[in-house]
Amino acid sequence: MKRREFITLLGGAAVAPLAAGAQQPAMPVIGFLSAYPHDSFALYILEAFHRGLKELGYSEGRNVAIEYRWGADEYDRLPAFAADLVRSGVSVIVASTSPAVPVAKAASSTIPIVFSMGGDPVRDSLVASLSQPGGNLTGVTTLNIELGPKRLELMHELIPTTLLEGRFAIRDAFCGGSVATIARAGENLAHESLEFLAIVPKTRGASIDLTS
Repeated sequence: MKRREFITLLGGAAVAPLAAGAQQPAMPVIGFLSAYPHDSFALYILEAFHRGLKELGYSEGRNVAIEYRWGADEYDRLPAFAADLVRSGVSVIVASTSPAVPVAKAASSTIPIVFSMGGDPVRDSLVASLSQPGGNLTGVTTLNIELGPKRLELMHELIPTTLLEGRFAIRDAFCGGSVATIARAGENLAHESLEFLAIVPKTRGASIDLTS
């Protein structure tokens, strides 16, 4: 699925009933699936999401409805949430956060899925390629594992003294590979061990070793 098809999908969902008998157009419904709680970080994501919808001409409650499902860091709840969105007949699923993406893909091979994630969707077998994702998925990724060490190197070049001690807060277990890669790069730059603070599902605030 191509990115430009997103607005066509929503518009088609609203116009389709007219062809059946000129009745009142149905409002398209977006299913929003996230592994995170509905907290301040989620509000930051939602602000950007609603801003993007507005740029496409959509406003929640006016010409589009949104069904939210928050995993609250309990990943075992995500499959049931995704299945519920599929049963409700949403027009498209927005899978926000890396853990939500494979769950959404497993839930439907026909409903369009737009994702945002930090991992590599090609490496994780979610899409065929970044330029031609194919199937019913498309989206954006920050490629944290690939770009994390480069970001750290750039920070070290700009402010070398900031790397004397490293404490990184990670949100979920899916970040482990990314943090481990950053940790190795950081230790090579700082020539010392770095400590990482992990915030993982059901184990908030636990310190774990991600450098091995």
